[in-house]
Amino acid sequence: MADQNEESPVAQEAAAAQDPAAQKNAQLLALLHRLFGADAFTDVEEPYGLLTATTTRERIHDIIAGLQQDQELQLNFLTTMCGMHFPEKEGQELGMVYHLHSLVHNVRLRLKIFFPITDPVAPTLTDLYATANWMEREAFDFFGIIFPGHPNLMRILNVEDMDYHPMRKEYALEDGTREDKTDLFFGR
Repeated sequence: MADQNEESPVAQEAAAAQDPAAQKNAQLLALLHRLFGADAFTDVEEPYGLLTATTTRERIHDIIAGLQQDQELQLNFLTTMCGMHFPEKEGQELGMVYHLHSLVHNVRLRLKIFFPITDPVAPTLTDLYATANWMEREAFDFFGIIFPGHPNLMRILNVEDMDYHPMRKEYALEDGTREDKTDLFFGR
């Protein structure tokens, strides 16, 4: 039985006709399906009007390269690329988020990939976007994600001899042994 909160395709089309952002997202999704196939994307949603889809790490490089080179869409700006860690998602603990933007058409797209923490590898985008260099170094530094083919994959903000990746949720946010700090004013 379908979820009661899901809208029928007719209702979605009617809502898209009234909302220009939803209409733009519907066109973008149709283009994504035409270029790469509907099976390339899962978990499609629109939080805050931003089309978001999940794909696989095996396909992410080809999809982003295709979107960058597509003359109709012109998603030529990699706004953000960052790592994420969900320890409760077994087999998909680590992931990457990619925000693409067409400055020409003012279209934005968020793509996600997930992979196991035991195999923390994602394809590099440094051959597509120069800005991916530093963002991939940051994901390596903080989450331990490895990007084969990256020209200089080394820590960017933490010291080189650090033997852990501090943004993983397995590490405490604060040092519980500190006595020089009072939480009186922070509601804790």
